[in-house]
Amino acid sequence: MAFRNLLQADEGAVRTLTINRPDKLNALDRETLAELHLAFDQARSDDAIRVVILAGAGPKAFVAGADIAELAAQSPLGALEMSRFGQALMTKVERLGKPVIASIGGFALGGGMELAMACTLRIAADSAKLGQPEVNLGLLPGFGGTQRLLRLAGRGAALELCLTGAPITAQRACELGIVNRVVPAAELAAEVQKLALQLAASAPIALRAVLDAVLLGGEAPLDTGLDYESQAFAVCAATEDMREGTRAFLEKRKPAFVGR
Repeated sequence: MAFRNLLQADEGAVRTLTINRPDKLNALDRETLAELHLAFDQARSDDAIRVVILAGAGPKAFVAGADIAELAAQSPLGALEMSRFGQALMTKVERLGKPVIASIGGFALGGGMELAMACTLRIAADSAKLGQPEVNLGLLPGFGGTQRLLRLAGRGAALELCLTGAPITAQRACELGIVNRVVPAAELAAEVQKLALQLAASAPIALRAVLDAVLLGGEAPLDTGLDYESQAFAVCAATEDMREGTRAFLEKRKPAFVGR
């Protein structure tokens, strides 16, 4: 289907979703959140798609935050519903079962930083700025920012970014573990695509097992995480992809994984 605020393009097993509101710095209004919900549902159910890239249109922003005009008109009950709707999207992205790479060019603020943190990996341009400025509006992050920032960067960084509202550079975000890589802005799209194609060539069942094991392990006691890892290892050992991967290694060739 056609989206009003999203662009979608496929290259092989890689799908790129671009939030296309450059005049609003790709701000997340209700309509855009709903379209992202649908787009990620479609990506999850499409077996031909193994990796998703999430980007923002234009050179200025990945996503500069929520739509402030829409936010300002919210009642407390409306704000509660909006927060939960946004959190549900972030959880959907995080638990897609396929790698999602955030291509962060320009600003990733507020809901934009929260959306990036829900992605599997984050590659940022050296000119990017990230932050949780909600406190400057008399608010706190509402799409999971306090919780994912805490888990990615630790208590001190989460408190500093959320209490001050001050943005940080991409390099500082990388030092804190929020961003995986920082690259020159002119090379961002190419670097993200290269990583996406690399992941798309990997075994999909094994990739999902890694994603699930890390997510579970991050929230569970060590013994529970280790037990899940062992069971997932056994499941992968029963797949055609495992047999192809080990055979290809012994035959000194690249494997051709089929997702079975």
